[in-house]
Amino acid sequence: MQESLSNPRPSSSPSGLAMRWSNFQRRYAPYIFISPFFILFLIFGLYPSLFSLYISFQSWTPSDGWGHWKFVGLGNYAFTLTDPMFWRSMWNTVWLGVFSGIPQHLIAIPLAFVIHMVLSRFKTFVTAVYFLPYITSSVAIALIFNTLFATHNGVINLIIAHLHTWPVLGWLLPDQNINWFISANIKYALALVVVWQFTGWNTLLYLSAIQAIPKDLYEAAAVDGASRIQQFRYITLPLLRPMMFFAVSLTIIGNMQLFEQPFVLLNGGASTATPGGQTAAMYMYRTAFEWLDMGTAASIAWILFAFIGILTYLNNLIFGRTARGGD
Repeated sequence: MQESLSNPRPSSSPSGLAMRWSNFQRRYAPYIFISPFFILFLIFGLYPSLFSLYISFQSWTPSDGWGHWKFVGLGNYAFTLTDPMFWRSMWNTVWLGVFSGIPQHLIAIPLAFVIHMVLSRFKTFVTAVYFLPYITSSVAIALIFNTLFATHNGVINLIIAHLHTWPVLGWLLPDQNINWFISANIKYALALVVVWQFTGWNTLLYLSAIQAIPKDLYEAAAVDGASRIQQFRYITLPLLRPMMFFAVSLTIIGNMQLFEQPFVLLNGGASTATPGGQTAAMYMYRTAFEWLDMGTAASIAWILFAFIGILTYLNNLIFGRTARGGD
């Protein structure tokens, strides 16, 4: 009895259990709390990516059943890279990336500067208004613009018809309603939709970067007699290069994966009649779910991934050195 009292078992005592629980919390609890992210990433992120890479070397349609695929090596990639429809969709994607991406930044940068310098009192309200299109559903936006671009009684055609009566603009604008849903015009309609939706997002990015610029620089420039335009050119633009690198990278990634807007505007399968609006993502979708060629669709996805990597690298050559603080 005396021996048991002098040497109690720490595991059975309340203090021993509390110490073990405390050690368990310090050692394992952080991993338990972050495990849901890694579990979901492994199931819905890493596994689908690796499976798509594997299936890009196989010939398989879902109707064949799971596991009934045939190894074809680089056959899917060779077919994709020699497919005229794929290159047509890539050209449409790059065209939309240029003519919808560049205007976003040409509008967003000076707009953010004006909001910061002139509309500082209403900054919160103005940024909320410009940011609203970005958080609106892409499908809802495409449906609205589908109505606006209607050939008959569409608001855009009504505005063009009204401007046609003006003395100078009447010579430049057509005198008939424009059919925006043909191959020759659909890309311009899509570019307008993308610019309208994402300009506010880029404005918010550039506004946050401008707010981080020290006010002393603008005050010193004002004392030296620099105008607002000179301040924008010699202070704002050079110091915005890191944010330009980030924003342009996001634009490249987003435009190369453009899908919802053209898919809704073209009513899904209507892209066969309007190939000018078919993007690479749409062509990949049709290859997978209309023609049920999953191997070729997976190869398109990875070729598109390579194109995004190349364009991002070129963007890094333009803006990356300054963004990293180089001379």
